[in-house]
Amino acid sequence: QVQLVESGGGSVQAGGSLRLSCAASGGTYSRVYMGWFRQVPGKAREGVAAIKRDGTTSYTDSVKGRFTISQDNAKNTLYLQMNSLKPEDTAMYYCAAAPWLTTWTMLHPGSYKYWGQGTQVTVSS
Repeated sequence: QVQLVESGGGSVQAGGSLRLSCAASGGTYSRVYMGWFRQVPGKAREGVAAIKRDGTTSYTDSVKGRFTISQDNAKNTLYLQMNSLKPEDTAMYYCAAAPWLTTWTMLHPGSYKYWGQGTQVTVSS
């Protein structure tokens, strides 16, 4: 069983930066890859970025060049550095872990079994 706890959310003006962290515990060797998702009320959860254990990354088009996903395997921590934030980035951000490969892509929520409780990011114009 994997437990995920996000932190680092907050309110920032457009153009600003935030760094999200996700501390993982339990089931360390069962994670094939990890990802960040976001969701606003009334909309489906969206894959933002994902990273395999070997460091291979994937990003949704709207954040390419602005967001960077990284991981510190020694600390069992996942990060999301968010720069040049826009009001449309406002959402609840979730960390997730995939214990095995599926037919879904790395950015599809169906690939993930374990989820954190979320951290709110609000970007004002």
